[in-house]
Amino acid sequence: MSNQLRSALVRVPCSTSNLGSGYDTIGLALNRYLEVGFTPDDRGALVIEREGTLTALTDQSGPDLVVTTFETVLAEAGLLPSGVLRLRSDIPIARGLGSSSAALLAGYDLGRAVCGMSRDEKGAFSLALKHEGHGDNAAPCLYGGLRGVTLTASGPVVVDLHLSDAVGFAYAAPAVGLETEAARGALPEHVPHKTATASLGRLVALVRGLAEGRPDLIHAGVNDDLHVPYRLPLIPGAAAAMSAGMDAGAWAVTVSGAGSGLIAMCEPGEAEKVASAMKDSFTSITGDSESVGFSVRPDLLGLQRLEG
Repeated sequence: MSNQLRSALVRVPCSTSNLGSGYDTIGLALNRYLEVGFTPDDRGALVIEREGTLTALTDQSGPDLVVTTFETVLAEAGLLPSGVLRLRSDIPIARGLGSSSAALLAGYDLGRAVCGMSRDEKGAFSLALKHEGHGDNAAPCLYGGLRGVTLTASGPVVVDLHLSDAVGFAYAAPAVGLETEAARGALPEHVPHKTATASLGRLVALVRGLAEGRPDLIHAGVNDDLHVPYRLPLIPGAAAAMSAGMDAGAWAVTVSGAGSGLIAMCEPGEAEKVASAMKDSFTSITGDSESVGFSVRPDLLGLQRLEG
């Protein structure tokens, strides 16, 4: 490892997780990105520059996970950051697209890159899993594609799941975000045995439906009793936006991650129309013009080092 800090640039995709019955087990990387770059200099301090959705972050927003993770990696290497750290993102924050996992992975790998170290996928995933408590966002952000995460006695196992290119995706969210802690706090501590059993059956349908591009199985698999019913009331206008998406041609609509965003599955050619219908519904109900909606495509590459 060199003692001289290097310039580097990494890119991490966002992710949608759960997809209904896949609660805390399934995630999909999507083509909205966080890019983080570092240029060293001799000023003796770290200067932070933010663009895109990150410009809304302030000192009151809490610790910046990119910055704190980046600084931790350098500190463990016995180095102090001196230079410019540039963060640019088009991932909506606190809206169910895995922005926290993307930030952790970006900060970790960028730190290693500027120190001249190779990628450490196991270390990156372990860091995100420890921080998040579940790996269904970190796995697709890191490896790309549709991923399942199974926890075993010897550690987590990331499973590569097949995704048919006949499945399109549309996303929409209200202007207000929803913090994961609040979304998890709404969940019951226990569910009846028959509820858990039914959820397992739907998960089987979901995985097969996504693999084969079957609307009937996807519709059945997205149906959920473990988390969605408890989170929907926390998202203003969500129920109406879900109905609008279905009316516009979606096969199924559910909460993306912990919310506040929604993710719809549909014909790829219908994705933009479905996203627009959900966005318009949010806007009409909440009266806030800052609602967002767009079609998204799977990202199959995951975290990439663009420089360094």
